Amino acid sequence: MSASPLLAARALTKRFPGVVALSRVDFDLRAGEIHALCGENGAGKSTLIKLLAGIHPHGSYEGELQVGGRTAAFRGVRDAEAAGIAVITQEFALVDELSVAENIFLGRTPRRGIRVDWLEMHRRAAALLADFGLAIAPETPVRELGIGQKQLVEIVRAMDKQSRVLVLDEPTAALTGQEVAVLLDHLRRLRAQGTACVYISHKLDEVFAIADRITVLRDGASVATLATREATIPAVIKHMVGREITDLFPKRSHETLTRSATVLAVRDLSVARVAGAPAFLRNISFEVRAGEVLGLGGLMGAGRTELLMHLFGAWGHRVGGEVTLRGQPHARPTPAESIRRGLVLASEDRRRYGLVLEQPIGFNLSLASLPQFTRAGRIDQPAEHVRNQHFFDALRVKAPDQRARVGGLSGGNQQKVVLGKALMTEPQVVLLDEPTRGIDVGAKLEVYELINRLTAEGKAVVLVSSELPELMGMSDRIVMLAEGRIGGEFARAEFTQEKLLAAAMGRAHAA
Repeated sequence: MSASPLLAARALTKRFPGVVALSRVDFDLRAGEIHALCGENGAGKSTLIKLLAGIHPHGSYEGELQVGGRTAAFRGVRDAEAAGIAVITQEFALVDELSVAENIFLGRTPRRGIRVDWLEMHRRAAALLADFGLAIAPETPVRELGIGQKQLVEIVRAMDKQSRVLVLDEPTAALTGQEVAVLLDHLRRLRAQGTACVYISHKLDEVFAIADRITVLRDGASVATLATREATIPAVIKHMVGREITDLFPKRSHETLTRSATVLAVRDLSVARVAGAPAFLRNISFEVRAGEVLGLGGLMGAGRTELLMHLFGAWGHRVGGEVTLRGQPHARPTPAESIRRGLVLASEDRRRYGLVLEQPIGFNLSLASLPQFTRAGRIDQPAEHVRNQHFFDALRVKAPDQRARVGGLSGGNQQKVVLGKALMTEPQVVLLDEPTRGIDVGAKLEVYELINRLTAEGKAVVLVSSELPELMGMSDRIVMLAEGRIGGEFARAEFTQEKLLAAAMGRAHAA
């Protein structure tokens, strides 16, 4: 591997009003190398890649960015792409109203004369999707895809550009284990062909499986660069958080749950996407007790998100079965009714369903709880501010104060606001859909501790996660979905990754 850097950051400093996001950061990337960038949310990773991508243009930062040993002065994204840098950020750059094929070739569509060659575009798109193991028709509108599928389409599009440098920001946050394995295989092939990759991930097992070197950012500064073969996961975590974390999943008692009251019960539930369509969820049955965490797993497309959104009243047409909430029917709920009755959802798609990005933190925290602060048709703003401040402090949101705009926060801090908004409704049942997606190990620990506090207060939690260690570490029982049905249900003593995966693939009895 060549010692001369293909891409380098020298003493980069980036300031925003009231905060220094990067402070004299050094980073370099060699040809044919996968270099991981690790750090807690708010450490500066996203800011650094926005400089690499030209989103923060030359002149808006101090220090020097080099490509091939020469100073780069990117005025925008096109300059970075022209230099061979392709960046996949956590915020999707797809156009929902266009097809998958149109998005893959956006700005470089195959043409026959002055007309788009639709046959060629669909043929090439189908080949790319098949190569990535994606069973998605090229003509499918992107708006019909789930979060994980959108992520994969973004990756396919970037890889097809054949860039010299590929920057991937949390590329596997919404992917299943099988999809992660396919992606990592593709990255290894690209590395063998000389492509350099910057790989940003909070999943340290993936980092150690794929990266040649690891650079750790903490509080906007580069604190360590390590050869992966000489590093350990505990050492990287210590660099990230400035302290040792010996047990990621905090301990709690699982002994008294069989004597707890059932809070949410689902019996033979079948749900169609729209009235008149065939059922997508079929014959779903489970219950959740006070003080219990019920894990809900499954492969992408199994129906986990749809199930939670239906229980909340935001998706689907019920065609059979029943749901009871604290012993009373929960027949045709709306989100407002669910919240009023003590059931709340923290969505996996925080930017689309969880937050108003242009509004401040305080506005978002109390958005679902305004009836608590309404007196004679007016909002009691002092009371609202005090309650917001309680959750702002308790969740340790990294921002100057609750007046900061949510859209300017890191992904992990946005997730804290989503959770705070849900908890301010004072729920008895909390539906958490991928609550740790795209957040760092320190923030994950805070979410796990929060879940334990909820159950200690007697609240019931339904936890959807694509990470089996997380499901196994936090759940009292686990239900695995397989293609819209229950693939298997497991008590804590029965948890193994092999059993859970077999159930997710509809082969529960094979494990």
